[in-house]
Amino acid sequence: MSPNSHAENEMVEDRHAENEMVEDQNDLKQPIVRLSSFNGPREPCLSMEFDELEDAHACYNAYARRIGFSIRKNHSRLSKDKSLIGIEYVCSREGFRHQSCQKKIYTNSEPAETRIGCKAIMGLKKVELKWTVCKFISEHNHELLSPRSTSLLRGHRVVTRAQKNLIDTLNESGVPPRKIMSVLSKESGGDYNVGCISKDVENYVSNKRRFRFEEGDAQKMYNYFLERQSQNPGFVYAIQVDENGCMGNCFWADARSRAAYQYFGDVVTFDATYLTNCYKMPFVPFTGVNHHHQSVMFGCALLVNETAESYTWLLKTWLEAMLGRAPSTIITDDDKAMGKAIAEVLPNVTHRLCLWHILQKVPEHLAHIYNKYPSFQRDFQHCIHSTITIEEFETEWSEIVGKYELVENDWLKKLYMRREKWVPAYLRTTFCAGMSTTQRSESMNKFFKDYVRSSTMVSEFVYHYEKALDARYFKEKQKDVKTKTSRPILKTCYKMEVEAAKVYTRESFLMFQEELFNSQNFKSSKHREEGGMKIYRVTLHGRESPFYEVSFEVLEKKATCTCHKFEFVGILCAHILQIFLKKSLVDTIPQHYVLERWTINAKSRIIHGISSDDIQVETQNSSTLMRNSLMLQFYEVVEVGCQSKRKYEHLGIGLQKLHRELLIMDDGSDKDINDANEGSAEDLVLNNQVLSNLTFTLQDPLHVRCKGAPKSVRQKNPKEKQAMTKRTCSICKKTGHVRTNCPSHKQTRNIVNTNMRPAYLGLIDEQSLVKCSLPTMEYPSANTFAMSQDSVCLSTTIDIGADNINAYENA
Repeated sequence: MSPNSHAENEMVEDRHAENEMVEDQNDLKQPIVRLSSFNGPREPCLSMEFDELEDAHACYNAYARRIGFSIRKNHSRLSKDKSLIGIEYVCSREGFRHQSCQKKIYTNSEPAETRIGCKAIMGLKKVELKWTVCKFISEHNHELLSPRSTSLLRGHRVVTRAQKNLIDTLNESGVPPRKIMSVLSKESGGDYNVGCISKDVENYVSNKRRFRFEEGDAQKMYNYFLERQSQNPGFVYAIQVDENGCMGNCFWADARSRAAYQYFGDVVTFDATYLTNCYKMPFVPFTGVNHHHQSVMFGCALLVNETAESYTWLLKTWLEAMLGRAPSTIITDDDKAMGKAIAEVLPNVTHRLCLWHILQKVPEHLAHIYNKYPSFQRDFQHCIHSTITIEEFETEWSEIVGKYELVENDWLKKLYMRREKWVPAYLRTTFCAGMSTTQRSESMNKFFKDYVRSSTMVSEFVYHYEKALDARYFKEKQKDVKTKTSRPILKTCYKMEVEAAKVYTRESFLMFQEELFNSQNFKSSKHREEGGMKIYRVTLHGRESPFYEVSFEVLEKKATCTCHKFEFVGILCAHILQIFLKKSLVDTIPQHYVLERWTINAKSRIIHGISSDDIQVETQNSSTLMRNSLMLQFYEVVEVGCQSKRKYEHLGIGLQKLHRELLIMDDGSDKDINDANEGSAEDLVLNNQVLSNLTFTLQDPLHVRCKGAPKSVRQKNPKEKQAMTKRTCSICKKTGHVRTNCPSHKQTRNIVNTNMRPAYLGLIDEQSLVKCSLPTMEYPSANTFAMSQDSVCLSTTIDIGADNINAYENA
C-alpha cells in the first residue's frame, strides 16, 4: 500500500495527517478476521517463526497494544517473481516528517508532529515456507501509553463487522453519526471498549457514501425501482431522461399507496418541499386523509424544476398510476405553474388554494395598511373566518375595501377575483375531508425530514421513503387494532351514539360524539316553511346570535345546515343533530349521513387492477433474514450467559469452538447460499429485461435551483421590521455587549493576572512574564516550539502539555 493511497482511505481526525502506512482496517472492501490462529509466545524475539504473515502481524500488534504503542508497515521486499519475501513492522512514530509536508502551506493550522525517529522495529524474512524474525528492537525514544489509552491509537482502532452492521442499521434509520457513537459506547460498556472513535464512524459512513457515488446514484435508484417492481407488480415508477442521459423528473408509488387512493382519494393535497436530497430537487408528495384521520400517501415525485411542463407531466403520470380516477378536490399552494397544470390535466376537479399560504401573503403585500391601521388585521380575519354565507362575506369585504381605501389595490383585486378558490364561505359546500390548507402535505414533509436531510442521495432517499411509509402504515394498523379491540366511553343515552361507536373508526366517532353532546346546548325554533321544507333557526341557549338555519325534510329525514359541516367534513353537525333530538330521531343514524370513508370497513372493497403489497417474493435464503433470525436467538443466549461467571465462561468457550467450526465449513455453506442467490439474481435480471426501458446507464441529475424571491427584494412584514431587543451585560449593566466580552471585566481580569506569580518563576524571567511568552525550549529528538510574542496574556496558568511539563521538571 502506498502512502498516497493510504491517505485517501484512512481519513483520520485531521485531514492533513501524515501519510503513515498503517493498515486500513476500516476499509469497506477488506474483510475483518477477529480471531487469529497464532498460539505462540506473547512477546516477539529474534529467530521466532510464524506459519503465516498474518500470525506475525497479530503477534506484534498484540504486543504493541500491551506495551503502549501502535505499528505500521515500513518496507517490504519482493523476489524476482514479485512474491513477498521480506517485510518490516515499525513503531508508528518511526522516521520524520517528509520535507514536502514541511513546505506545504496549510489553510488551517499545521498538523502536529507525530514521527520523532523511534527505532523500534520487527523485521521478518521468508525462509522456505515460514516467516522468521530477523531483526527486533524493543526500545522506544518516547513515552509509552497505558493499555487503556492504547485503544485510541489509529493502529489499534477498528470498526468490526458487527459494528458496521449496527452502524448501517442506525444510519438507514436516520440516526446521525454523532449519536451512533453513543449507541456503540452503550453496547460496548464504555467509550474505551468500543475499539474506535466517532471519527472512525464518520469515515466509515462517508466512505460508504462515496462508494455509492462511484457506482452511480441515479442508476442505483433505478435498480432499486426494478427490484421493488420484481417483488411486487403493484409498484409503479416513471423517470424522464434528458438528452445527456441524466435523470430528470421521477415519480413512484407502491401498491399500498395506489390502493389507499381508491379508498380515500376524493381529496388530495400536494405541495413541493426542499432540503430532502443533495441535488436540491423539490420533493412533491401526494397526500390525503384516511379513515383514522391520519395523513396517507398517494405517491410522490422528485422534480428537476417547478415549471408548468414538469407539473403537467407529473399529474398525467400520477393519474395514470391511479387507474385514471381523478379526485373530486385538490388543494395546492398558490403557484401559477401548479394552477396551469391542474387546469389542463384535471379540468373538472375543484381546485382549492391553501388558505394559510394566502393569509401569509397578506401582511407582505399590505404592509402599509398594517402599519397605518392597527384594526385592519382583526377586521380582515373576521371577514375570512367568521362569515358563514357568501352574502355575509361579500358585505364585509366591501366594507373593508371602502374603510381602508383598498379599492385601487391591484393585488387585492386579483385575490378577490379568485375568491371561489380560497374563501371558506365559498367552499363550505365542497367536501374537503376537513382540510382547508396543505397542512397534511406540510406535516408529511416534516415527517419525511426526520428520515432524510439536504445531503441525502436519491438512492438513499427512495429507501428512506419506503421506511417512512412503513412507519405510517404501521400507525394505521395500530389504530385499526385499537378500534376493533376496545369500546369508547359513551356520553349520552341515545341509541344513535351506540350505533355510531360500532360503525365509525375511533377518531371519527369522537368527532361525532362531540357534535352529539354539544347539540344539547342548542335550542331550535321553527322559523318558516318553503316548498315542503321546514326551516329551523338554531342558537345556543340564552343567546340570539349567532344563529344557524337548518332546512329539514321530514319524509326523507334529510337536513341541511348553513354551517355545511357535513358537506365539508362528512360528519353531522350539532345543529342538525339538535333537530333530530327535537323530532326524536335518535335511534339510528340515517344511512345517507354515514360516509363509508370514515367507517371501520372503509377498506373492505377489493381493488381490481392493483396487486396487493402484502404478497411479496421473499427469498428464503436471504442473508438478511438469516442474520436477523440468528441475532434474535443469540440475544436470548446472551441474556442467560451473563447471569453468572460460570455461564459466561462456558458460553465464551463454546462460541470460540463454534466459530472455528463455522470457519472450516464456510466454503460448503456458502456454495448453497450462492447457488440460491445466483438463481434469484438471474430471475431479477430476467425481470429487469422485461421492465427496463433504458439501454444505458442513468446519469445523476443536475443540481436544481429552487423557487423563491430573495429576501432582499421582497416587502417585509411589519413584525420583521420591529427592532430586536438588545442584550444587557450582567456585569456592567450596559447594552451592546455581554459578560464574555465586557471591557471593564477584561481590564479587571488583566490586572489580577499581572499580580499573580507562577509556580515556575525560576524558569521565566520578568521580561518574559510581562510579554507573556514562553522561553524557547529544546526537546530531545524534536523540533523547537515558541509562543508568539504578540499573544495577549489572560491567565498565567498556561497549558503547555504533559511533555512540556516534563521538560521543565528535567531542566
